[in-house]
Amino acid sequence: MVVAKLHEAGAPVMRLDPADLPGKAVLSADYAHGDFNGHLSVNGHVLSMGGLRSVWMRRPGEPAANAAHPSPWLTAETRQALYGMLHSASTRWMNHPRNADQARLKPWQLRVAHLSGFAVPPTVFTTAPRLAQQFAQEHRDVVVKSASGPPPGDPALALPTTLIGPDADFSAVAAGPVLLQRYIPKRADIRLTCVGTRLFAARKTAEPGQVDGRYGDTGHAWEAVSVPERISKSVHDYVALAGLAYAAFDFAEDEDGIWWFLECNQGGQFGFVELETGQPISEALALWLSQRRTDRRFPEGHW
Repeated sequence: MVVAKLHEAGAPVMRLDPADLPGKAVLSADYAHGDFNGHLSVNGHVLSMGGLRSVWMRRPGEPAANAAHPSPWLTAETRQALYGMLHSASTRWMNHPRNADQARLKPWQLRVAHLSGFAVPPTVFTTAPRLAQQFAQEHRDVVVKSASGPPPGDPALALPTTLIGPDADFSAVAAGPVLLQRYIPKRADIRLTCVGTRLFAARKTAEPGQVDGRYGDTGHAWEAVSVPERISKSVHDYVALAGLAYAAFDFAEDEDGIWWFLECNQGGQFGFVELETGQPISEALALWLSQRRTDRRFPEGHW
């Protein structure tokens, strides 16, 4: 969707999967006479680092994963070469890899959400069964969910976000960190997509007692909604603290209309929202990516 918008705007695009380097893609970077020059070549198209406007990190593969003779050493060498060259260019990032890695950490997200003024449900991360049980006894209805997302591969058993009570057996908490959060009875799910300074919010009515909006059909569609001023300020504070150019926020709207912060996905999906609401998210992404930086003295990660 975004590439189509970039083509419409006449902005040149190169698509690269780091897994295809070396092999389908070729790179060269030289540092001599106090200067830097670098090139990437994919499918016969050549890109000079001097002409690189922006880099969109969209679920990249592991460097050298598709190489003829992959190895951990080759992956490390390829990562050094590719990202070292890209970081040497004066370009905009969506999002900068360093900031993106930090932004994935759920405990850190909650801390930044507090600092940004969001309403955040009481939450605990713990490997202590006693503390987990105390938390459940204090808040009565709590949800247990994964901090890192679904497990990789095809596990024999995977537990989605689940509502539990204080009588649950918490002994297995000692086997690995658990995330417990006070349950927020919600009347709707909110997905807010932030592209640069532009905000796109969508709302989907929830079924009574629904826990996780990703599972089950509520019979309701996503609808575009306006962003409350308080939420707008908190979103802009959050992305500034996190150093993000793109972010997808999930909120639970309670019966009083309060938007409770659940998480911020630095690489969250947006297509399903655009398709159902007609919001021009991909157009906003293309516009951000096609713009040039006006001040090229500092790396994007420090902006």
